[in-house]
Amino acid sequence: MPVPSETRTEMQAPQFKEFAKEMVDYISNYLENIRDRRVLPEVQPGYLKPLIPSEAPQQPESWQDVMADIERVIMPGVTHWHSPKFHAYFPTANSYPAIVADMLSGAIACIGFTWIASPACTELEVEMLNWLGKMLGLPEEFLASSGGQAGGVIQGTASEATLVALLGAKAKAIKRAQEEHPDWEESQIVAKLVAYTSSEYCACQLLFKSL
Repeated sequence: MPVPSETRTEMQAPQFKEFAKEMVDYISNYLENIRDRRVLPEVQPGYLKPLIPSEAPQQPESWQDVMADIERVIMPGVTHWHSPKFHAYFPTANSYPAIVADMLSGAIACIGFTWIASPACTELEVEMLNWLGKMLGLPEEFLASSGGQAGGVIQGTASEATLVALLGAKAKAIKRAQEEHPDWEESQIVAKLVAYTSSEYCACQLLFKSL
């Protein structure tokens, strides 16, 4: 027997709309006044533990209480990457359109690991990366529109992108070694590969060790 909507504890559409509007206002105020916040928190390790219950709550809290906890619990420990006074690492490059896009992406919540998992997700990624390739002036062979097997793919992180580049370099080095030494087993070739990196540069290069 279905549970009447008035007795449900999970958030329903009317509460979601109210909560979302409140969050939009909060985000707007946060970004418009972020300059007034201290960029680096002054808290010490473990600051958050006494601010929240030691056990998971048995009953859901109201979204109003959740909003209050943002300033009470979360903001004191936030490093404000989007602040104009933030000069470390790299900018977050966030924007209002991107935030709205995140809302839609979260609602659709598809995982586009294959074409059939989400044709729109897959094909939009291909076309957007073609746009990027053309903006960078890449040769046609690097684009998915070239008729070949080329084309870009979005990686989740810089580390993930570096790993993919390393794997590509490894495959290329192995292929070259097999052409030069057809009698070698792949395990012999792999044993001669060396990856070089540095602590100052967050990219790696895979080189084929001199034979």
